[in-house]
Amino acid sequence: MKLTLNALTDLRDLPYDTIIDARAPAEFAEDHLPGAINLPVLDDEERARVGTIYKQVSPFDARKIGGALVAKNVARHLEETLHDHQGGWRPLVYCWRGGQRSGSFATILSQVGWRVGLIDGGYKSYRRLIVRSMHDAPIPHKFILIDGPTGTAKTDLLAHLKSAGAQVIDLEGIYAHRGSLLGAVGHPQPSQKKAEGELAMQLAHLDPAKPVYVEAESSRIGDRLVPPSVWTAMCAAPRIRIDASIPARAEYLTRAYADLIDDPEALMARMEPLRSFQSRELVDHWMELAKVGAFSTLAAELMEQHYDSRYEKSANRYPHTLLGRIHLGDAIDTAALDRAAEQCLSLSTE
Repeated sequence: MKLTLNALTDLRDLPYDTIIDARAPAEFAEDHLPGAINLPVLDDEERARVGTIYKQVSPFDARKIGGALVAKNVARHLEETLHDHQGGWRPLVYCWRGGQRSGSFATILSQVGWRVGLIDGGYKSYRRLIVRSMHDAPIPHKFILIDGPTGTAKTDLLAHLKSAGAQVIDLEGIYAHRGSLLGAVGHPQPSQKKAEGELAMQLAHLDPAKPVYVEAESSRIGDRLVPPSVWTAMCAAPRIRIDASIPARAEYLTRAYADLIDDPEALMARMEPLRSFQSRELVDHWMELAKVGAFSTLAAELMEQHYDSRYEKSANRYPHTLLGRIHLGDAIDTAALDRAAEQCLSLSTE
């Protein structure tokens, strides 16, 4: 049975137990359908080898050698990963364009007795839907941006809004980056395609008739770009401004960036690019604060002398409607964020 993907919502509530990506591991690592597992019928080296034979020898020889490799790999998957699946298990299989790799795998699984589905057009049909929604078509959702200078707990506020029942998109979570010079987390960012796919699928699960809260970010988060359709919607969205005192923000940052505080050498390495924006003497001073563990002082000075001015410049780059301002006070804690979430919801309905 072939499944035709006409919209991203077609991937919700699929009548299949497991989505199997039959492509090579490198293809899977770059991007794949949400929730898919990788059971390659050719690994990266085998795929390259078969491709070379196809071009340099003949398509027939490539298919013959490829067929033997596919049979060997599928047999291994049957003996290992798929060993415990019973007769009622329903897999959905895809490859690059829904051709020989997924077709061969599906044929063998069908012969075993399982009811197998194939994605018509393979991964390429899924990617076309992502490009259409993230690059070509306007976003149907209405965004409200949570704006504010560094250290105002905007990402944490999104979590409190979600707990209060609001629709939320956490771009920093999707892109695995905290959106600032010091914002890299402990693992690599997803590929551009994978981040776009995750973002598109999250939006597909949200109601366009209700507002979606998003943190105000730049068009680049770490080394990845916010896709054009989403960025256009963000630039046009109304905003809620979050403020807090410098001491409260500094204390919050020492908690939020605890991973860097625990590794002063990594922190100083992250601060090296500041030399492109600030004097050598000032950056050397900040490096010394990191060395001696004066992290609250360092956070306060970075905000006062670097981040806040850059934030104000960025915030005024595009005209926008300001729905209101929320001041977190002198302590950024659970109670303050709960109150801020309630205020955001109230401002959004006025």
